[in-house]
Amino acid sequence: MGDVLAVDRLTMDFGGLRALCTVDLRVGQGEIVALIGPNGAGKTTLFNCITGIYAPAEGAIVITRPGGAPRRINGFKVSRVTELGMARTFQNIRLFPTMTVLENVMIGRHCRAHAGIRGAIIRDRATRREEEETVARSYAILCRFGLAGQADEPARSLPYGAQRRLEIARALATEPFLLLLDEPAAGMNPRETDELEELILRIRTEEGISILLIEHDMRIVMSISDRIVVLDHGEKIAEGTAAEIRENPIVVKAYLGEDFHAPA
Repeated sequence: MGDVLAVDRLTMDFGGLRALCTVDLRVGQGEIVALIGPNGAGKTTLFNCITGIYAPAEGAIVITRPGGAPRRINGFKVSRVTELGMARTFQNIRLFPTMTVLENVMIGRHCRAHAGIRGAIIRDRATRREEEETVARSYAILCRFGLAGQADEPARSLPYGAQRRLEIARALATEPFLLLLDEPAAGMNPRETDELEELILRIRTEEGISILLIEHDMRIVMSISDRIVVLDHGEKIAEGTAAEIRENPIVVKAYLGEDFHAPA
């Protein structure tokens, strides 16, 4: 299995502040990799560089669709990165609150649509067929996420945990091979967190999608991650399995704390 994401010596500056310093990161096909570290360590900045929101000062970002050729994506627009097969969620939920649950997922299908302005105006047979396919595929995703019963309700009416699931469902509608989740468990209660953990594992197992996630809930991180990468002050200070990170004295001192006890 090869890498679907390779980040080499990535550096990002904001004025005189160096937010990331020569960071290396790999995500293999079918892997779940967690990115952890204190607040301000540079985790979301790294996500923003990978997904095209920021253009890094130095370094390379290369993605490889399974079965495809490596492609350097530095400087690509967010929409182009999505078209190439990466999707992400955000720390703060970014749904369209007044649109229905189904419509939110349908928006995720936009990057896979072929009908242009002309098709939208004349609504020929191909355009209508594509619209029907978009509705069917979006509804099927809602079924897998347990949200089909709320398909016609406005997104803002969903409970918090369901809104988180909907945001992930919309990301999956883009047909990614790599999914980036930015603190998906933030604000969830224990039951919602358990459901999220099961959902992430299902996405990897059933969809074959690789996952890179930022998360502060160490129970989830230690439970589902194949590898963990630790950032501190913009630098990678450690990388390894859950067992290795749990026992790493540098990580314990910088982030986990001396009294940290995660499930084995």
